[in-house]
Amino acid sequence: MHYIQCKTILSANQGMNLYRGCSHGCIYCDSRCECYQMDHSFEDIAVKENALEVLELALMKKKKKTMIGMGAMSDPYMPLENQLFYTRKALQLALKYQYGITLITKSNLVLRDLDLLKQINQQTKCVIQMTLTTYDENLCKILEPHVCSTNERFETLKILHQAEIETVVWLTPILPFINDNLENLKGILDYCRQAHVKGIICFDMGVTLRKGNREYFYQQLDRYFPKMKEKYMKTYGEAYILSSPHNQELMDYFIKYCKKYHIMYDHQQIFAYLKHYEQKQFQQLQLF
Repeated sequence: MHYIQCKTILSANQGMNLYRGCSHGCIYCDSRCECYQMDHSFEDIAVKENALEVLELALMKKKKKTMIGMGAMSDPYMPLENQLFYTRKALQLALKYQYGITLITKSNLVLRDLDLLKQINQQTKCVIQMTLTTYDENLCKILEPHVCSTNERFETLKILHQAEIETVVWLTPILPFINDNLENLKGILDYCRQAHVKGIICFDMGVTLRKGNREYFYQQLDRYFPKMKEKYMKTYGEAYILSSPHNQELMDYFIKYCKKYHIMYDHQQIFAYLKHYEQKQFQQLQLF
């Protein structure tokens, strides 16, 4: 890891990333794309050294309370978070200034901060988003090698539900010819139902590849799935969106399942929910 300085921390959509790069090693990661103009090795994590000071100034100056998003580009709970506590300190600032929080992670390290998440959720809103792609634990270790397993994430989702914190699952990507099968989908959806997730985001059964992440993805295919790269190249060429040949069948099952168990699945509806700020304590006081 190395340190950098930042001039701003919140995006126009009120999102932020305290780190740049990632150590989870997921073979399909879109954040490796050259379009994001990362000028260092992806595994050499850039830590925004002054991010917390910049964040506090931004929160103090904002005239309107909002939801703050974390982790769109880099997981806020990478292993180095255990050393630096940047994410925890950012949550403390959100709590102090009464902002809502939603964050995306693949790590059960999020439970370390359950005390803060519960406090934020009591005064505003806290929603934890977690990625689940692969029901098979052995396959998960290949596709997402340096992060907790799918089953551990499932257990995390259950604990969050018990703490009355809403959760949303990202069911993406689904890799053609690798985990694009009904058995995998059924396993993940059953986890979601048992964990009482509020919504599942799934745009399509497939994966996106661009310059940067395509090359890394193909290297890992050569390493773990002999001749699979050639199958991808023959089937998709240089396409950006690589939809599974079973996309329609899997999407039909996904939507039918979500409707049956009353799980939100329209991604626009979910994004609107994630963006919507609530001031619970104020609303409770109004009742009296």
